[in-house]
Amino acid sequence: MEAIENVVIVGAGVSGLATSLGLHRLGIRSLVLESSASLRVTGFALATWTNAWRALDAVGIGDSLRQQHEQLDGLVATSTVSGQPGAQLSLKGKGTHGDHEVRCVKRKLMLEALEKELPIGTIRYSSKVVSVEDSGCFKLVHLVDGTTIKTKVLIGCDGVNSLVGKFLGFKKPAYTGRSAMRGSADFKANHGLGSNFLQFFGNGFRSGFIPCDDTTIYWFFTWTPSDQDNKELKDNPAKMKQFVLSNLGNVPDQVRSFVEITELDCFISSPLRYRHPWEVLWGNISKGNACVAGDALHPMTPDIGQGGCAALEDGVVLARCLAEALNKKVSAETKDREKEEYKRIEMGLKKYAKERRWRSFELISTSYVVGVVQQSQGKIMNFLRDAIMVKFLAKLLLRKADFDCGRLHIS
Repeated sequence: MEAIENVVIVGAGVSGLATSLGLHRLGIRSLVLESSASLRVTGFALATWTNAWRALDAVGIGDSLRQQHEQLDGLVATSTVSGQPGAQLSLKGKGTHGDHEVRCVKRKLMLEALEKELPIGTIRYSSKVVSVEDSGCFKLVHLVDGTTIKTKVLIGCDGVNSLVGKFLGFKKPAYTGRSAMRGSADFKANHGLGSNFLQFFGNGFRSGFIPCDDTTIYWFFTWTPSDQDNKELKDNPAKMKQFVLSNLGNVPDQVRSFVEITELDCFISSPLRYRHPWEVLWGNISKGNACVAGDALHPMTPDIGQGGCAALEDGVVLARCLAEALNKKVSAETKDREKEEYKRIEMGLKKYAKERRWRSFELISTSYVVGVVQQSQGKIMNFLRDAIMVKFLAKLLLRKADFDCGRLHIS
């Protein structure tokens, strides 16, 4: 069976739903194919910086998420070697594009907010894409159930192991040699952390604790695992919990309690992967009537908290560029209409790729370097990080968030 669509988006994650909603706001219908049976909420929460809030406002869901999440006052970076706070940074200062705004948003609530604004039937669940092929001015998308969808535009928002990215020529993301554990601690009463983002560094480990609201703390822990670590910790949340508690270092008892009360089904561990920055510079972000966005484009380490934020930026820019191309009237005769429309789509996607190429390169590169510095070990590296780099890195987070992807307005 072959169905025909104008725009097919593979993946109902942050970038896929943001792109679909952006297109919907501009009068363009899309079909989102999601392999899972429901929204995927792996990861618990997202650090949502100023640039992300501009994107969320552009698609019209910023205010609803603000009401459910606490704005962060500051970031406190502390060495677990000395135990002394190295830098305290206000997260409410003024940037080039207005006041800074940082919250930790529950992933489930963000995805549900995006989904809620989409027309019924936009997302098709349990729809795993197995292959893609060219067919003149169209793409043929083949699903595991034997269905084939013919589409004018194909957008890959299908994550780090993107099938669409592979179709465009991207290699699999590289392993950094580091891993991350993440968890979510839920309290029956106020957690008592206040409104600060706490980060700890030292001896090859890095951890962070961020309040989402009055009763929920999202936390992460990164390290360089040995082969033995990988064997013992794989799919074993009890061992994960024990490992984190044993390696947190010199942190306050209150911080340690956040990990202690985390339920075992709220632990996940995953290797940290990234795309080599030069691949983004020279690779095919778009080709013809197909492109990639989100982690399919710029998988990066989580060290500056910009992965999900950049995915939201992608959605706004892509929707704007694509809608501008699709909303133009085609002047050619019927036999040439498909070619003219294809050309306009191709130019629209090239415009999107041009806007996102250097931004993606910058975020991937910065995140990788920051991760290496933050997770460094040894007396010299510890001294340099604690005495000099922590203050620099703290300010760097705000500089990378001081970005405006623009509105959905079409000129």
